[in-house]
Amino acid sequence: MTSDQSICDLTATTLARAVAKSELSSRDAVEAHLARIAHSDVQLAAFVTVDAEGARRAAQICDAAPAPIGPLHGVPVAIKDLTDTAGLATTYGSVLFRDHVPAEDDLVVARLRRAGAIILGKTNTPEFGFGAVCINKLCGPTRNPFDPALTSGGSSGGSAVAVAAGMVPLAHGTDFGGSVRTPASFCDVASIRPTPGRIPSPRRPLGWDMLATHGFLARDVDDLELALSVCGGGDANDPLSVGVGSDDRLLARRPRIAVTPDFGVAPVARDVRARFSAACDALAGVADVAPSSPDCGGAIETFRTLRAAHIANSYGELLRARLAELTPTVIWNIEAGAKLSAEDYLNAERRRTAIYRSFRELFTRTDFLVAPAASVFPWPNEISDVTAIDGAALETPIDYLAVTFIVSLVGFPVLTLPMRREGNELPFGIQIIAPPGCESRLFAFGRTLEHELGFSHRRPKLP
Repeated sequence: MTSDQSICDLTATTLARAVAKSELSSRDAVEAHLARIAHSDVQLAAFVTVDAEGARRAAQICDAAPAPIGPLHGVPVAIKDLTDTAGLATTYGSVLFRDHVPAEDDLVVARLRRAGAIILGKTNTPEFGFGAVCINKLCGPTRNPFDPALTSGGSSGGSAVAVAAGMVPLAHGTDFGGSVRTPASFCDVASIRPTPGRIPSPRRPLGWDMLATHGFLARDVDDLELALSVCGGGDANDPLSVGVGSDDRLLARRPRIAVTPDFGVAPVARDVRARFSAACDALAGVADVAPSSPDCGGAIETFRTLRAAHIANSYGELLRARLAELTPTVIWNIEAGAKLSAEDYLNAERRRTAIYRSFRELFTRTDFLVAPAASVFPWPNEISDVTAIDGAALETPIDYLAVTFIVSLVGFPVLTLPMRREGNELPFGIQIIAPPGCESRLFAFGRTLEHELGFSHRRPKLP
């Protein structure tokens, strides 16, 4: 562990252990990752802001501490630029907030700091997180480290690339309709979208909104579990977090897995279906696998309605006051919800309830539900939206996310793992879904897939 190269190859768990044992200083860890950022990010554009001096000050505090500050003592991490960081610019990917410096950390950031993590910077995202390509008027496109001509995915593409390229071992993300899962699939890393409320959002204006969650991206399951362990836990100001229970019961038998390429309704490319079929064949070596899906009829229309209503409520005033400064993608997203009625919204909630109950019924017969983590493979950065799959036109620019947003709709936790690849195959990930509160079971099964099937990260060949 003496070279910058080898330090940047360490997982967060291994790095934290080495720093805690004084085998490596926090300053050395920070400098190695800053050097990797300086070397690689000129091409990849994963970061909007790098806080080198702030990271060095935090490392000095860690190294001077008489004992480890917490489980992430001295570990460099990155925060998606949709999430507030005290004293560090938070742009939300928009020129409207180019000079915005929050006075307080979001709770997830505060918990990371209390655990000893060192914030290296803020990772790129489309404006307000709306967009299939990780680009905005400030930064980007964030380029895929396996082929810089291709997209990293949105909207946590900056975090996925930072982890895949060794700029940080662990990065924060947010996920509304697939925003940690799609970039994880495209960039060959692992991700967790936990049960809504597992990581509280006490300042969220709509306290019972379960569509969006915090999450993490890393190169292995242990790091995801570590991150969730320090950031999870209830907060009285987040009503979702108060009701989140934990189910730590691990399976004492061979798992039962239901597999679906599309939930019966999602558009999914033929080449993705082929790779997913190969993944299912591999899974049969460690579990009992059977094709099955919840009844997701109407799920696409339901998510469109709920998403549009939430976005119009959150950003409608910006459309009225700052229209000329917004990107076309943001404008489309806000306008989509402008004409919805209360009846439209409540009918969507009624259908969501039925889909949730269908998921619950399926899990009386299976332990995990597995699906592709993306409906397509990464495409060129110059193409801003996915408008068709296999020549079939999509009705809206978000429909390519149906294979992930259906899970967001019902709020079940999802672990994404990269599938084993051959030769020059593009990265491809699978979603492993469990009932709410069963993250421990997900992590345990994920480790089995890493160790026995090789479903794990493979480093890109950086220039």
